[in-house]
Amino acid sequence: MKDILKRVSIFVLMFGLFYVSSFMNPVLAQTPQMLYDRAWKLVNSKFVDQTNNEQDWSRWRHRYDNVIKDDEDAYVAIESMVSSLNDVYTKFLNPKDFKEENESIQGELQGIGVQIGVRDGKLLVIAPIEDTPGERAGLKAEDEILEINGKSTKGITVDAAAEQIRGPEGTQVTLLVKRGKEPAKTYKITREKIEIKSVSTKAPEFVKIPDNLGYIRLSSFISRNAAAEFEKALIENCDKQGLIIDLRSNPGGLLTNAVYIADMLLDSKVIVSTVDREGYKDTTRANLRTLTDQPIVVIINGGSASASEILSGALKDNKRATIVGKKSFGKGLVQEINRLPGGSAMHITIQKYLTPSGTDINKKGIVPDYEVDLTEEDIKKERDPQLAKAVELLNSQVVANKQNANKDDIKVIIK
Repeated sequence: MKDILKRVSIFVLMFGLFYVSSFMNPVLAQTPQMLYDRAWKLVNSKFVDQTNNEQDWSRWRHRYDNVIKDDEDAYVAIESMVSSLNDVYTKFLNPKDFKEENESIQGELQGIGVQIGVRDGKLLVIAPIEDTPGERAGLKAEDEILEINGKSTKGITVDAAAEQIRGPEGTQVTLLVKRGKEPAKTYKITREKIEIKSVSTKAPEFVKIPDNLGYIRLSSFISRNAAAEFEKALIENCDKQGLIIDLRSNPGGLLTNAVYIADMLLDSKVIVSTVDREGYKDTTRANLRTLTDQPIVVIINGGSASASEILSGALKDNKRATIVGKKSFGKGLVQEINRLPGGSAMHITIQKYLTPSGTDINKKGIVPDYEVDLTEEDIKKERDPQLAKAVELLNSQVVANKQNANKDDIKVIIK
């Protein structure tokens, strides 16, 4: 997928890296004012910047005491308070949004199975999810959705579009879709229960991956099943002489998934370090359960963020993989999901993270070893120079390994 996530809002957990330690903590029913106060206390005790964006945080505590009458008032007040932190990753989720997020983490939704985004005012299909109604109907990346159930999408937000496209299993949604210069076409698609798969071993049809090389596409770290899916794909490709890991446009997800996957590929090396508001540094190392020593090439782009950057940074700094593509997004912050009364929740930035070399990549990104563009023209002509470069580098490494093995054999004979 091309490098468009810098400019697009995706209806997934956008550029997320999350702890979920407090995710299932029980929360007792409270008044709307107590809900607001709980949110204030969480930020006061957890937010990574102790200055809270250089402001007196106490001024917010009783600011809406005479205004909050119900939950909706509390939601608006919390959103206003949180926006003062000037941190796009610390945010409040009302019960509806939190429910949808939880479904994403659990790996199951009801709809047609497409990722959507808004770019230059147009509602676009970013990618259909493999083996879903959207893909089977023929929707493709870059398709513009002009209407949903007869209503124009002009000026629509991603959330509003997703709300209209989603629906109960067995119901239909009608989309008017325009593809390039072709006439607009109507698609009637029956919604299904969508199992969100994070891993695919199916490379783009127009790119030939040699039989001696394995390919794993990791689209997100959101689902709790992502690490297990990756492990299964890794085992299936264990007989290959080299491995391509495609992290392009992977917006991130759960920190644990990034650590577990890195642990499969590294041998007792540092994976990542986190630094909290007190300056305490915690370093996570791989254990001895490495599953493969195959040569690896990782492909990234500007949409590779957060957990994607932890994995690619760990493999790069430990010289375990070669990185190809474009500089990653640059999100070096960790959020914690905090459940609130009434089914709402807050994401709070609680840490920043460093790659094994101690590099803070926030707003800087991971720089590839080989910078390779993927242009609009490439997409139109069904070319993938980034993937082609990965294949070239892996084949060179395979040849070099064979030559080194032959040299070792000669040395043994001479001895």
